Formats: sequence, structure tokens, C-alpha cells
Amino acid sequence: MAGGENGLRKILPCFVRNSLLAIIVCTLMVALAACSKPPQTPAAETEAAATPQPTGLERIPAPDPTKYPPFSKMNDWKNPYLVVREDGIGFVDLSNREIHILKPEEIPAELVALPSGAWPYGRVVLVAQAIPKDPSDQTKVELRKNRALLLGTLKELDVQYREAP
Repeated sequence: MAGGENGLRKILPCFVRNSLLAIIVCTLMVALAACSKPPQTPAAETEAAATPQPTGLERIPAPDPTKYPPFSKMNDWKNPYLVVREDGIGFVDLSNREIHILKPEEIPAELVALPSGAWPYGRVVLVAQAIPKDPSDQTKVELRKNRALLLGTLKELDVQYREAP
């Protein structure tokens, strides 16, 4: 047994040293992997995300605030006019002042369908909020939701808005 013990004494320090070395190497690899940068997206994907998609409204010039009527004469507004309602978005027909109720997702198609002459101030709309007939909490929630959807849609379309007084 004395010979076996000597062999074990010689092998044990090597085993411990190798195990300790393996643990240190694994720990360093895990630490390096945790500190590494996330994978980079290809340049084409980054450019595609930064480039806005064509909407059809690019033909309309940028807004020109010098052409807007003063707040005291907003009845003279000639660009598209939208009214946030609890049941949707009212699209005001300026020729006869009729309000066509649309779903928020229908607004882009309606704006794109307008002729260039419907945008004398450039790519800007007037936004008003209807006074609800029933000012319940649910009605207020619907108004806030429709307003948020409308303003988000206008931002995506690169259409500025002006608040009606």
C-alpha cells in the first residue's frame, strides 16, 4: 500500500491543479462572454428601419405656418380637418361641413386619396375633439384611445397637426 499511497500523492496535486485551472478558465470564458457586445445588425436592416416607407403623401409639401389662418379665424381652415370622437374619427368635408365617421385605421387611405389642392398649407391637419354626449369614464377612455391612435397615425405619415381652439 505504501507504493500506492506515493502514487496517489503524486497524482492528487496534479489533478487538483488541473481542476483548479479548468475552473479558472471556464470562469474567465463566462465573464468574457457576458461582457461581449450583442451581435450587430446588418447595415441594410438598419438603413431600412431608418428609411420611412412611402405613404403617398410625399407629394404634399412640408407645412408652411405662414399660410395658416389666425386662431380667431379657424373657420377659414382649408386643409383636412379631423374631429376625435368616442365612436371614431370625424373627417370633415370642408365643402359642406359634413362629418364622415371613420375608424382610426381608415385615416391614412382617406388622407392619401385627397387631391394636392386639399393641402394649401402643406402636410398639416387641424385636429379638434368632440364634446361627448355622455361624459362617462368609458367615453373618456374611448376619446383618449382614438386621439392616441390618430396622433400616432399622423406621426407615422409625417403629417403635422394643429390643435383647434
